[in-house]
Amino acid sequence: MKAITYTEFGGPEVLRLAEVDEPHAGPGQVRLKVVAAAVNPLDYKIRNGWRPQMAPPFPVISGVEAAGVVDEVGEGVTGVAVGDEVLGWTVTGAYAEHALAVDFGPKPADLDWDLAAALPVAVETSVRVLDALGVGEGDTLLLHGAAGVAGAVGVQLAVARGATVIGTASPGNHDYLRSLGAIPVAYGTGLADRVREAAPQGIDAVYDAAGAGDLEVSIDLLSGTDRIITIADPKAAELGVTFSGPAPFGSRLGEYARLAADGKLTVRIAQSLPLEDAAKAQELSASGHAAGKLVLRP
Repeated sequence: MKAITYTEFGGPEVLRLAEVDEPHAGPGQVRLKVVAAAVNPLDYKIRNGWRPQMAPPFPVISGVEAAGVVDEVGEGVTGVAVGDEVLGWTVTGAYAEHALAVDFGPKPADLDWDLAAALPVAVETSVRVLDALGVGEGDTLLLHGAAGVAGAVGVQLAVARGATVIGTASPGNHDYLRSLGAIPVAYGTGLADRVREAAPQGIDAVYDAAGAGDLEVSIDLLSGTDRIITIADPKAAELGVTFSGPAPFGSRLGEYARLAADGKLTVRIAQSLPLEDAAKAQELSASGHAAGKLVLRP
C-alpha cells in the first residue's frame, strides 16, 4: 500500500511517499480503507523529534486521525462489520491507504468524509476538558484559542451545555466566533481588561487550547487555578495548572458525528489535499496560517 513515511526526525523534507506492507487486523483491532486522514500539529512535532516519547519505531507512518471503511475485523471485536464506515484514531499511522484502529466510532452515511476525519481529536479533547471543568448551564467559560479546531469545537459544545463563552482570537476570526455563539475578544496586551469588559459578571472556568502564555492572566481573572485546564501550555505544572492529555473515547464519537451530520457541530476544513502533498500540509499546519483543518485523501 502507499503511505507517507519517514526514517529520521527532521523537517517536512523527511516525508516520503512509499510502498509499504499492508497491516492486518489483530485481536481487538479493525482495519480501515482510509478515505480521509486529518493533519494535526502533533504530526509535525513528532516528525521534528520534539515528542520522542510519542514516536513509534522507524519507519514512522505519520498521522493519528482518520475516517474510512472497515475492511477487516480482528478477533474479539463486536458491534462493527466489514463495510461499516467509521472515524477514529489509528495505531499504525493515518497517512496511508490502510490503517488499524482500536478506538473509533460509527460514521453516519450523510457525514462528509473530510469533516469525519477532522472530528476525533477535537471532539475528544473538548469533551474531556469541559467534563473535567464541570462546565454547564450558567457558567462563563474563557476559552483561549477559540478559533482553532479544538477551540471552536469547545465553543460549540460549551454553548450547547448552556454556558456563556468568551473566546480569544485574532480580530479576523471574531465574526467566525460570533457565528458559533461565542463573545470574541482579541488576545495580546490588555487581555484581562477586555475579558472583564466582555464578562463583567466574572468567569467561572478557563479552557486553554492555545498555549500562548495566557495562564497567568487566567489565574488572575479566576483568582486561582481550580477550574483552569490547558492542553497546550508547557508552563502548566510550574503554575499549578492542570495539563490534560488524550484518553480513549471510542463509540461515544458516534454521538458527536451525528451532531456534525445534522449540522449542529462543525469544523472548518482549510484544505483537502492528495496524500502525496503531506509535506505541504504539515508545512501549512506548522505555519499556523491554515484557517481550519487540513485533510489528506489517499
